[in-house]
Amino acid sequence: MLRPSHPTPRALAEVLGEVSGLRVVGRLDGVLVTGCTHDSRAVQPGDLYAGLPGARAHGADFAAEAIAAGAVAVLTDEAGAARIGGVPALVAGAPRAVLGEIASWVHGHPSQALTVLGVTGTNGKTTTAFMLEAGLRAGGHRTGLLGTVLTRIGDDAVPSVRTTPEATDLHALFAVMVEQQVTAVAMEVSSHALAYGRVDGVRFDVAAFTNLSQDHLDFHHDMEEYFRAKASLFEPSRTDVGVVNVDDPYGRRLLAEAQVPIVSFGAEGDWVLHDVELRSDGSTFRLGEVSASVQLPGGFNVSNAAAAVVSLVQAGVPVAVAVAGVAGLPGVPGRMERIDAGQPFAVLVDYAHTPDAVATLLRSVRDVTPGRVIVVLGCGGDRDRGKRPLMGRAAVEGADIAILTSDNPRSEDPLAILAEMAQPDARQEVDRRAAIALAVSLAHAGDAVVVAGKGHETGQDVGGVVLPFDDREVLREVLSS
Repeated sequence: MLRPSHPTPRALAEVLGEVSGLRVVGRLDGVLVTGCTHDSRAVQPGDLYAGLPGARAHGADFAAEAIAAGAVAVLTDEAGAARIGGVPALVAGAPRAVLGEIASWVHGHPSQALTVLGVTGTNGKTTTAFMLEAGLRAGGHRTGLLGTVLTRIGDDAVPSVRTTPEATDLHALFAVMVEQQVTAVAMEVSSHALAYGRVDGVRFDVAAFTNLSQDHLDFHHDMEEYFRAKASLFEPSRTDVGVVNVDDPYGRRLLAEAQVPIVSFGAEGDWVLHDVELRSDGSTFRLGEVSASVQLPGGFNVSNAAAAVVSLVQAGVPVAVAVAGVAGLPGVPGRMERIDAGQPFAVLVDYAHTPDAVATLLRSVRDVTPGRVIVVLGCGGDRDRGKRPLMGRAAVEGADIAILTSDNPRSEDPLAILAEMAQPDARQEVDRRAAIALAVSLAHAGDAVVVAGKGHETGQDVGGVVLPFDDREVLREVLSS
């Protein structure tokens, strides 16, 4: 993970005045820290190493390795404290709960020097974050972008490891952004990040909520817990103001329960934003006298655009500039991405991987397709099993031809996943490349082929081995053969 080139050494003893509930083992006198990491393999000289309890191992077990690499102190819990020797330890009852605050302190609270716009929800986070960044750039900011597809600092981009980085990596990234004169950041905030405290210590100027539907119930016990994780972003300790989609029932609930000021919006109907009316007719959005068409296909992208525009206005971007910036975004990798090899039918790649996202995607494609809609769809292994039959049903109900296949089977048997997705009217082809080739072979002029689930991904996880696989490249190969 990226780190600032010229970190400012901090006297570790000063953290005791910033973070409560820490017990010190050893002496902190003269101990200076310049970085912070939870990964013993990533330790650099001058780091504070976070030895956190885990499901399979305790991070304190790797403290000796971290110290040998140059760690000058360790943050851990009571169970881990006894395993630390040679350097002082900060002991907390729940070290993960204070890690974000400590990481922010280590790097000089970099998020406070940035305008930070976050977006959470089940669907639409990535597209909305790209729209936010486009609007911020239009407003004259040098921008950062953090999300599922990539991490961008100014004009430089690297692949992302996860939707929201771990707290130690996140604050280091913010510090790099400050060092490189970034002034504003758009970022996705996942429910896992909120539950694990990855965004602790971050101050959001604006947080947007897109929607909530079934996903991640392998991690959250139920929809209530899932909602509560998302809602925790909209607390005074994290966010100044929230922007909430009240077309969504959970959005309406959030509007009633949130503890921060909320500006609501809806992609259908009329809403008032500080005396400026927001209107949408399903293809364009309008703020006062300013209107524009969204270049990204799909009515749901009007909702994403509305979330972005309202958030940008709340962050101080002028209305006309926000609208122009968002409307000017030409596309997002793996989100309703068109593949054109001169074929007489439409081909789209999308990341839709929840029942609601699949249904919404296919409905949007249906609206603009004169012929048949053909979908290729799989479900990921080692993830929420309850959504598999729902996704299969959404594919059958939304398309004329549904071909169920593998996604990232991970440690599961691909055929067992298909059995859980199975629908009477769906075809099955366990090999994803063959399924894509079958869909293309069935398409006629005026039809639309939709390959959903993996979007921007360039690999397929089979049995723990990530094999090269990009739906977009496979489609180009099939279309040109």
